[in-house]
Amino acid sequence: MARRKPKHALRLRAATVLIFVVGVLGFVFIPGIASENGGFVPSPTPTPAPVRPPRRPAKKEEQVRKPDYKEFPHDIDGHRADCASCHTFPTANWDSVRKGDDAFQDVTDYPKHESCVSCHREQFFRGAQPNICSVCHTNPSPRGFARHPFPNPREIFDLSPKGKAAAESDFKVAFPHEKHMELFGYAEPSTTGSRNSGPSAAAIWNGRARVQEASVCATCHTTLNPQGDSPDEYYTKPPSDLGDGFWLKRGTFKSNPLGHTQCFTCHSADTGLPPAPTDCSSCHQFREKSPPMDLDVSLLKKMGIEDRVTILTWRRRVSSAKFQHEFFAHSEISCNTCHNTNGMNTATAAGRKVRIMSCGGEGVGCHITPTLDDGGILNFEIEERRANGAFECTKCHVGFGRQTVPQSHVDALKSAASGQ
Repeated sequence: MARRKPKHALRLRAATVLIFVVGVLGFVFIPGIASENGGFVPSPTPTPAPVRPPRRPAKKEEQVRKPDYKEFPHDIDGHRADCASCHTFPTANWDSVRKGDDAFQDVTDYPKHESCVSCHREQFFRGAQPNICSVCHTNPSPRGFARHPFPNPREIFDLSPKGKAAAESDFKVAFPHEKHMELFGYAEPSTTGSRNSGPSAAAIWNGRARVQEASVCATCHTTLNPQGDSPDEYYTKPPSDLGDGFWLKRGTFKSNPLGHTQCFTCHSADTGLPPAPTDCSSCHQFREKSPPMDLDVSLLKKMGIEDRVTILTWRRRVSSAKFQHEFFAHSEISCNTCHNTNGMNTATAAGRKVRIMSCGGEGVGCHITPTLDDGGILNFEIEERRANGAFECTKCHVGFGRQTVPQSHVDALKSAASGQ
């Protein structure tokens, strides 16, 4: 009778068979298995399953700033309409805003409600105090009738809370100096190379008498906040440790006509001299994008300057912010030495810019000299910049002095050196 094998032996045999089978199958499926003749046969690369690219995050819609309707920008497409479509000339209050003999027909009040509702009905009736009503009204509400002063006359508007906080106008005034110089008088060119040139030599012939050029320019331009005989040299009190630092001095800027008062002296409904008061676009042109200005706006607060006329005048300076008109050497120079009244375009920054060669003192040398030894400040500062790239030109500039020296300044030195 045959003896039965123990169970553990059977289990051992079954495990051995299983290992053998797995090993054989492994030769079939493991990549790079040896062939019967000893060669190496790489296993075919399996086709990878298609992989779905990662899902891109949904593109966010561009954040378009929605208008808050607290201001009325004239230069957007929907508002570039004929002025008469909103403004009435003259407004009903023209003879009450300016009193007595100072009154003349003008636009001195906001447009009627119809001008707003025709396009902005939705905003006009939104909420108890619609934002759009704050453009004109001090307290927007069904019973709030009080309004801000209209931006014209400027002398009234600038003193109001809205005027003090107002941004620069959407418009620049294009004023043809060459035409008006013929009316006010003709400026004779100064004698080049003579220290006696300037207002003492440049006179104007107005058909009746010879008058100083400065008198003609003063018809529209006067010195802002002049020092005169006052001991106060600066616009506001400077810090005790100012040293050679910059602080705005009195008499730095010249004024420009405010509003229509001077213009309508000639261009009025009574005289009929074109352009007529109703022809707004002849003078008012949309302001260009603000170019760089020689001003650090933090200085305004630091110096305590709140006068809007001074601030806006400073913002127009696209040349030297430190040029002081009242300085004795400057006040003796003819206006035409620096300002080309025959080719000036007051509506653009480039058209108002003063040529660097004006600083050469009409060819006799002031700030630009043939050589460094002759004392020209432009010569000195460009030489310092060449030696030290971090040097700041602070004689004339506030912010521009940190920028690359313009080619016009380099050319001015060459011109002075060659005597041209």
